[in-house]
Amino acid sequence: MSRSVPISFVIFPPQTDKGRENLKQTRQDLAALKPEYFSVTFGAGGSTRDRTLETIKEIQAEACVDAAPHLSCIGSTRENISSLLDQYQAAGVKRIVGLRGDLPEDLHEPGEFHYANELISYIRETTGDHFHIEVAAYPETHPEASSAQTDLENFKRKVESGANGAITQYFYNIDAYMNFVDNCNRTGIEIPIVPGIMPITNYQQLARFSAGCGAEIHRWLDRKLQDYGDDLESIKAYGIEFISQMCQHLLDQGVPGLHFYTLNRSEASVAICHQLSL
Repeated sequence: MSRSVPISFVIFPPQTDKGRENLKQTRQDLAALKPEYFSVTFGAGGSTRDRTLETIKEIQAEACVDAAPHLSCIGSTRENISSLLDQYQAAGVKRIVGLRGDLPEDLHEPGEFHYANELISYIRETTGDHFHIEVAAYPETHPEASSAQTDLENFKRKVESGANGAITQYFYNIDAYMNFVDNCNRTGIEIPIVPGIMPITNYQQLARFSAGCGAEIHRWLDRKLQDYGDDLESIKAYGIEFISQMCQHLLDQGVPGLHFYTLNRSEASVAICHQLSL
């Protein structure tokens, strides 16, 4: 039986002509699933600003799926944020993912904005309710947060600044997500919190990403993936089955949607959505 749960996909702006061609095919494959939107990442310190804008315009021109640019404030000024917002409005963009972003190694000062809530407030001040704004949430706590309570308070500030919804960092611990949502509800946070889903296709890559962002890989899952060694096809097959079951449990809990981190590849996300009849 098919489901009407909203799904969305995050992609990153390609650097080469070949990457652009590959991403175009990926978007076509994913668009067949009728997602709510594609979100497009914004490199640390705005390093992919122009390529993000180019990718957003391509998606908008295709007129089949909405585009949602990531907009990070670290290393940005009010002037260049305002310029980007003007360009996104002109391109017909209605949704933005507002983030603090990472501080590049060669940048010692964050710029005019220090935190995501300051960016959200500025977007609201300058564009009113034009944009639906998504923000980031961390069920397992942001790796830089001094405590889980501090992280929750930071998240609440983003919500109070005008966020409409949130997308979580990817996770494999459903209890962590459910506990986070419960804590938000007790704190009076009522916006939809959509779980971020990272398909498992490459153990080494996943371990590296997870170490950087603080996403826990269960010890038993880590050992299971290591047992496959370099057999990427077996890792992918197991990953599709595991993530499909995880997503099914989340859907059974009534989550407001699923947001897939695609790494600009469609196969695993498409297979998972088909398993779930999405």
